[in-house]
Amino acid sequence: MTSDLDRLAVLAGRSWHASDLPGGLTNHNLRVRTTDDGPPLDLVVRCSSSDAGLLGIDRDAEHENTRHAAAAGVGAEVLEYRPDLGMLVISYLQGRPLENADFADAAVLGRAAVACRRLHAGPAFTGTFDMFARQETYRASVREHGFALPPTYDDHADAWADVRRVLGRSGRPAAPCNNDLLAANYIDDGDRVWLIDYEYSGNNDPYFELGNTTTECDFDEAQIDAWVEAYLGSSPSRADLAQVRLQALCSEYGWSLWGFIQAATSPIDYDFTAWGQERFDKAEATFRSPRLRQLLTEAVS
Repeated sequence: MTSDLDRLAVLAGRSWHASDLPGGLTNHNLRVRTTDDGPPLDLVVRCSSSDAGLLGIDRDAEHENTRHAAAAGVGAEVLEYRPDLGMLVISYLQGRPLENADFADAAVLGRAAVACRRLHAGPAFTGTFDMFARQETYRASVREHGFALPPTYDDHADAWADVRRVLGRSGRPAAPCNNDLLAANYIDDGDRVWLIDYEYSGNNDPYFELGNTTTECDFDEAQIDAWVEAYLGSSPSRADLAQVRLQALCSEYGWSLWGFIQAATSPIDYDFTAWGQERFDKAEATFRSPRLRQLLTEAVS
């Protein structure tokens, strides 16, 4: 894969050194730094390595939306896009990827919330993202290919329909969203937080973005409340808090299928089954809890 780096225009005639970047479950990410006397370059090359079709990834939209995120002041600059090589070249962001525990720091939480606000107020993205539609597509793929699934997955179809109906009544306009903001996709330089990885980006309800982070980063109840308040810049209503919690459920139930599809198809040495099961277990706990009815009521109060 590194042999293709010489085919990039940004590295033409340059000497460089490449090193692997950790993380990335559908890409192989490289940090590339020039080593000659020319203007120094510090780049990230995202090399696609997974079946984008089954996962619903649109690489052209990823490229465009990464550019829009940079224009919003929260994303890395796009330097080159080579779909023929499966490569997207962006600037390296100085800072460190967050970990779940970092969000216990109110300052970090606040910087991350500001980054989300900036993204959502920025240029509209290419395409839309709707977890209900994506869940239907993923479920159809699982059925078509006979991929393994927890035996109780479909037991929650009626409750899922209730969640869809209630969230559909929010009337909130769609905004440009990353839709996959786990901790490692927040890069903190100490002054501001940047957002990376726009594979699943699209215009969406911004409360999905908030809910997705709360579950991916294992927020406790107090953190969820503080997160929504930091994002809104004011005290959230009961409806706001309930909707974000329901969107977390949407993230868990929908993205769990992503894990089961990856378990059956990905060449990457990673326990995708456990990844999907963890999210499904969270979703199932909520589906089976009396609290779900309370959230559905409060979401429209």
